[in-house]
Amino acid sequence: MDPQLSHQVVDAVATVVIRHPAKRNAMTAAMWRAMPPLLARLAGDPDVRALVLTGEGATFCAGADISTLQGSPAEAQGLAVAAEEALAAFPKPTLAAIRGHCVGGGAQLAAACDLRLAEEGALFGVTPAKLGIVYPASSTRRLVSLVGPATAKYLLFSAELIDTQRALRTGLVDEVLPEGELDKRVAELARILVSRSQLTQAAAKEFANGRTDRDAHWAEQARGSGDTAEGVAAFLERRQPRFTWSVSTPE
Repeated sequence: MDPQLSHQVVDAVATVVIRHPAKRNAMTAAMWRAMPPLLARLAGDPDVRALVLTGEGATFCAGADISTLQGSPAEAQGLAVAAEEALAAFPKPTLAAIRGHCVGGGAQLAAACDLRLAEEGALFGVTPAKLGIVYPASSTRRLVSLVGPATAKYLLFSAELIDTQRALRTGLVDEVLPEGELDKRVAELARILVSRSQLTQAAAKEFANGRTDRDAHWAEQARGSGDTAEGVAAFLERRQPRFTWSVSTPE
């Protein structure tokens, strides 16, 4: 199978799968290039309310395909950063489902997701020090925001791999699941995410990511959305709410 990103949309959840089994799902230049336009299409699809990123088989992503670094390392790094930033900017909830190795560029992609669930036995590493590469400033800041400066320095300085328990303890992952239970938990959490208000989620995502100039915008969106009235009515009537505001609708 040629290296590729595949995707499907089922029950309002888009699942993007990293496929390069010959190299433990390492990302090629073509795969990095394909990610931003794919994410843009999914972001604009009103049938998509959440996104899951995972790898084919027993590995999430072993990083960048090293052969892509032989030409222009700076260009290869730029492609990875563009994909990472596109994922971080995705306006709906994103979840990384991680098995096996989540290393290098794979760790960049996982860190760019809103939530990370991992199967017991997964391994995590940020490995540019093995190649003499300067890790991008934006990626470093994102890593520090997740795990704190001490753990970020450990990962970057040593390029050592850490296990799921340390990843959980330091905040690199949100949940660790026993072998065989990851898919079930990811599906369960995705169902929860798509049932909630996109208005709340979109505003919370911006605020949590540090944006400070959109309070008035989101207050206006809330007033015009009808989601609050629907949420209150559903609560009082003891039924599931039917939220209608969508980030896919032009503002």
